[in-house]
Amino acid sequence: MNRGHDLTVIHRRSSNLDRLSDLSFTSAVADLDDREALTEALSGVDAVINCAGYYPTIPRPWQEEVTRATTQMNNFYSACAEHDLEKIVYVGGSVALRKHPGQLPGNEGLEYPSQPADKNPYLQVKWELDRLAIEQGKGGLPVVVGIPATTLGEYDYGPTTGRFIVEVANRTLPAFIEGQRNIIYAGDAARGLVQACEAGKPGERYLLTGTNIMMSEFITKVAGTAEVPAPRCVSLRVAKLVARAQMWRYRLLKGDPPRISETVIGVMSAGQYLDGAKAEKDLGFRAGTSVDDTIGRTLTWFRENGYVH
Repeated sequence: MNRGHDLTVIHRRSSNLDRLSDLSFTSAVADLDDREALTEALSGVDAVINCAGYYPTIPRPWQEEVTRATTQMNNFYSACAEHDLEKIVYVGGSVALRKHPGQLPGNEGLEYPSQPADKNPYLQVKWELDRLAIEQGKGGLPVVVGIPATTLGEYDYGPTTGRFIVEVANRTLPAFIEGQRNIIYAGDAARGLVQACEAGKPGERYLLTGTNIMMSEFITKVAGTAEVPAPRCVSLRVAKLVARAQMWRYRLLKGDPPRISETVIGVMSAGQYLDGAKAEKDLGFRAGTSVDDTIGRTLTWFRENGYVH
């Protein structure tokens, strides 16, 4: 809105929009499972940023997760095709890109040559949705892929990356997996997505990056800011064994979803340092918030809203 755009928020009927009360916007109700409602909701808009991609949260076979994710996204693209949109931004994940073979920071061109061998549901969903977005962008729809790095900030209270801060601060994260990450403040990521919508080229990816940091350093910073002990680091092998045991417990006994799920493993283990040079050159994007400020802002909001005890 600060860049002169009028905002339409397309949301589920059950969504709570109270936290958007300081914004001026038009509301439209739709769901990714309802193509007709999506088509109607998109009437009158010039461009769309789709932040509503499917996110696996409950243990299911990876094939089922991919089918559900692609069905929903095809509904979205089908609805978009009914309108003369100038730009469609799919908000992707860097996990869809393979790691740099030379151990350098990852870039937008690091495509898997074929379906990844790792059948982690989170990886498979993100890879397939990325492939579909690039295919649509090169096939006629003006689809651009905007890929924020690990995003943290206010309002991120769902089953996403903000959960790491909540669980470290509440001392409920059993352990973490070492690895490379890139952390970006949610406000910076949102600005980058708008810039991708304005200047991005269909069929192209743009990595929106902040600061490269090891997971251990990030966790230590979170724990220090929250004034709690840092959880211990475990190997990927141990984490996968725990995740598999919890998955079978859930399938057999139900109850609460696993705390250490395959999705959590995928988020923790698949990271790499990232190179945001393309977005800076082509979009003029550069993040402006440090990791320390990002953690501080996020933790303050979680405390003020009761997510951190």
